[in-house]
Amino acid sequence: MFKDAPVILDSSPNPATSILWLHGLGADGHDFEPIVPELQLPDSLPVRFIFPQAPYRPVTINNGYVMRAWYDIAMETRGVRQDEGQIRESEQYLRGLIAAEQARGVDSRRIVLAGFSQGAAVALHTGLRYPEPLAGIMALSMPIPLPERIASEIHTANRQVPVFLAHGTQDHVVPYAVGEYAHQLLTGQGLPVEWHAYSMDHTVTLDEIGDIRAWLLRVLGG
Repeated sequence: MFKDAPVILDSSPNPATSILWLHGLGADGHDFEPIVPELQLPDSLPVRFIFPQAPYRPVTINNGYVMRAWYDIAMETRGVRQDEGQIRESEQYLRGLIAAEQARGVDSRRIVLAGFSQGAAVALHTGLRYPEPLAGIMALSMPIPLPERIASEIHTANRQVPVFLAHGTQDHVVPYAVGEYAHQLLTGQGLPVEWHAYSMDHTVTLDEIGDIRAWLLRVLGG
């Protein structure tokens, strides 16, 4: 299913810090490559950026059109349905990428899971359930994944993992109310959430990139 290799950018040889950044629905691993230089992380913080690539699959909400997707989404009378089985398949794939980083000597506390939109949903889902402590989870413009399962499935290792959560107030793809709900749900679980709202649609702004940089420096000690 997951056939295409991730796009990998190392800021220097043999970095001991890894950021796994998942793209949104219909994009690919090159989508967030341009953000690496824009983050302007210091040379004292060498990072391996890993941009995984979702498989191609039919997406119900897009009339069955085949595109890169971490999981299928459908609109039902009760609202949006996110395919739980495919979410968990993507979780296992992401766990494998984390394990590969650990195998090359990166401590889990030096690994950040990040993503945009559907990719952020998978990053959050995986990070909260991961059995070893992570450096942080960054979720941008995200539809909250399986909200009814979060309370019972958060692993004790990541009950205090720092979370960067951001959303656009003019988002027409994932409505702002969805981001507010995610914020309330995660803070209600006692997670240390850094919440940001920006005057934007379903995108990323320069102000947001600056806030991401500051958060990364805090959680990674740069």
